[in-house]
Amino acid sequence: MELRQVRYFVTVAQELHFGRAAERLHIVQSAVSQQIRRLERELKTELFDRSARQVRLTAVGERFLPEARALLAAEERARAAVAELTGGPGATLRLGTSTGLGAHLDRVLDTLARLAPETRVELVAVRARDRLDRVASGELDAAFLRGEPDGTGRDGLRFVPLWQDPLVAVVPARHPLAAAPGPVALADLGPVPLVLTARRNNRALVDLVVHACHDAGFVPVPGPAYGSLDDTLTAIGARGPSDGLWTVVYASHARRLSTPRVAFLPFRDPGMELTTSLAVRRTDPPAGVDPLLRACAAPDGSEALDLDR
Repeated sequence: MELRQVRYFVTVAQELHFGRAAERLHIVQSAVSQQIRRLERELKTELFDRSARQVRLTAVGERFLPEARALLAAEERARAAVAELTGGPGATLRLGTSTGLGAHLDRVLDTLARLAPETRVELVAVRARDRLDRVASGELDAAFLRGEPDGTGRDGLRFVPLWQDPLVAVVPARHPLAAAPGPVALADLGPVPLVLTARRNNRALVDLVVHACHDAGFVPVPGPAYGSLDDTLTAIGARGPSDGLWTVVYASHARRLSTPRVAFLPFRDPGMELTTSLAVRRTDPPAGVDPLLRACAAPDGSEALDLDR
């Protein structure tokens, strides 16, 4: 068994598609398929069910996946230990990220660079559930998470609260609400169709917005679905004063979006925010996690965290 084969297996298991896995690995698809076949011959069993139109893990593949991730995490720890003893390049901190961290992430990375200049940071953008799975398995060293974690299997993780991420409403720049002074009330958005991502993509965000609308006295009118935030903002910006749409983005992200055809409005209603936490393993965290926690502790120089939580 070669670590290369294990790495290919984990990538295919994440993508459930040989072509996308090959793109991530920057190799041709035939090479990925060949190495997976060799690994299966070595293990004397099939790891993937290729009979369906979609690639799926077999029962053995599902059982092998956490062990494969542990192998890759052990490889990284071994490399880091050797580098520390020999004065070689510093370890790589694999950090799961979330869309819209904006200036928060910039401040954390700048502070980390001062605290641990020898540490390289590899940013990995995947869904929240995948982020936590990868931290638990050792494939990621830490990950940002907004809201409370869902599902089971989180006993081996701890969640260090970092900061509050307020939401803002996005409406067409020509909509009457965009010209109104002060923050917007959720109730004023009741008649306007709401565009949100599917709940499976961001449970914490969707639940917060929908429940807040209910508390404000209305059930949100569902708007059309779009493939990306860029598409959503373009569609909202194209609407006129009387046929608007609205959505939400994090205030930290809104500051990065240069879209004059939409307006970003803070909410008058309390509670329109999510807590961002850092997920780390309770036991055997890599050395790079400590300076990362310290970098997160006061990203704007005014806040401190309980690092022993």
